[in-house]
Amino acid sequence: MIQRTPVRIEARQQDNDSDRWQQILANSITTPEALLGELGLDAGHWLKGATAGHRLFPIRVPHPYLQRIEPGNADDPLLRQVLPLSAEAETRPGYLLDPLEEDQATAGTGLIRKYRSRALLMVTGQCAINCRYCFRRHFPYDDHRLGPADRQRAIATLADSPEINEVIFSGGDPLAVNDRLLARWVRDLAEIPHLRRIRIHSRLPVVIPQRVTEELLGWLSATRLQPVMVLHINHGNEIDAATRDALARLRQAGVTLLNQSVMLRGVNDDADTLAELSEALFDAGVLPYYLHAFDPVLGAHHFDVDDDQARALARQLLERLPGFLVPKLVREVPGRTAKTPLDLHAE
Repeated sequence: MIQRTPVRIEARQQDNDSDRWQQILANSITTPEALLGELGLDAGHWLKGATAGHRLFPIRVPHPYLQRIEPGNADDPLLRQVLPLSAEAETRPGYLLDPLEEDQATAGTGLIRKYRSRALLMVTGQCAINCRYCFRRHFPYDDHRLGPADRQRAIATLADSPEINEVIFSGGDPLAVNDRLLARWVRDLAEIPHLRRIRIHSRLPVVIPQRVTEELLGWLSATRLQPVMVLHINHGNEIDAATRDALARLRQAGVTLLNQSVMLRGVNDDADTLAELSEALFDAGVLPYYLHAFDPVLGAHHFDVDDDQARALARQLLERLPGFLVPKLVREVPGRTAKTPLDLHAE
């Protein structure tokens, strides 16, 4: 089974702003024994299943995120997102290795063309946290590594595609890459006249708020491209004081902040939780953007929420919240040129 590209991360000895987040990332929890031990969970009950899931998709949990999980609570919604279970080894009809058929949409190494006006760059296969429901948990990142020659080909392809006005940094998590390389990417992209925006999809400002460094803010605020960051927050408990501070610094640098969530069973599949999430996001200066219906990825069927329940929850949000706080309920359908809104009136 294909797994996320293994990347060796070495902590540095310096203790400056740029290196601290890398030290935190290097010291992440990476074994079932460590995760259960840190949270005081019974290894006799959980270790066998956690080990089985870990073999299929390795654990990675940074300590700033771990500290928001309630010790001893196996039902904690943040823990559920990162704790492997034996269910991940089960094969279910309709759950696929590549549910969005992204491997087929690759126009060149690291460059995915699914939409007319946007192109997606797989900047890295590395993530700061391995979410158990990830729709790319089986993605062949080794086939999409970006060496210097690949980067030049990607830039040339974008320069020759005047219909594209926005480049999306994705992965993995693009902010797992150092700022020197990201700044070089953005400088090269800014030289392409028809590009208007750079969009970054990242979980790092949430799971390791220390990632929002002066270097990051510097290249984000220096480019002529309008910077947009799409965060991935599924539950209000993921937003703590350090996260709010990091998000405020991004806003001050001129970054538009949006959030996309995934409807997940046992995490946020009730109206109270989703409404509280939208309010917490807006309080932190982030606009709710998308609420994704579950992508049927192999090994994550236990997170699936059926479309009828998802629609019912979205209707409840419309009744409880002002419209600008209601994320659009969508599904990504392979081959379509945009996200597909789910009809809230369908039953």
